[in-house]
Amino acid sequence: MFDYTLVHWMTFFSAAVLLNLSPGPESAFILGQTLRNGRRQGFAAMFGTWTGGGLHVVMAAAGLSAILATSAVAFSIIKWLGAAYLIWLGFMMLLSREDSPASNEEPKRKNEYSIYGQGVLVATLNPKVAIFFLAFLPQFVVEGAGSPGAQLFLHGCLIIIIAAFIDPFLVMIGSRLGTFFKKKQKVALWANRALGGVFVTLGVRLASSAR
Repeated sequence: MFDYTLVHWMTFFSAAVLLNLSPGPESAFILGQTLRNGRRQGFAAMFGTWTGGGLHVVMAAAGLSAILATSAVAFSIIKWLGAAYLIWLGFMMLLSREDSPASNEEPKRKNEYSIYGQGVLVATLNPKVAIFFLAFLPQFVVEGAGSPGAQLFLHGCLIIIIAAFIDPFLVMIGSRLGTFFKKKQKVALWANRALGGVFVTLGVRLASSAR
């Protein structure tokens, strides 16, 4: 079971690393929460997006992602919910001033559990992730290496494990930038607005996307 060639693993891990390095709503959310609220909240956001990704892995292994790929109604519902949520997060960042990481007063830090839940939603309400897993993972299913569902689950989990070696660096970078922004109030305010603009843009792109 799970008997693969070296070429198989090299191809898979190369693609998985590139996948995790590509920017998207999840990485923007992790960076944004770290900048605004600190390192602990950044890690909470990171674990939330991993949990959302794990849900997509389970869906792909169980065949549920096929519903999103074949049902226009299901895809549209998830797409619009995800787009609305990203745009809402973006506008909250655009309009917020007191949560700026460079505020003269100690910023009110959000509860880690709340940020974790937001991270789960950001990843879960992205139908592109579900369809990507449905298109990407089956390419690494090898006949005779185990049940297709088990192979999909294994490779999906490995993608999240690879993220564990990449995303923490994003949190550390965001933490360093947040410390710098505490001394530069105007820079921090515009950085906050820029991140808000990124979320709004990602939401609009998701809303206008087709399958």
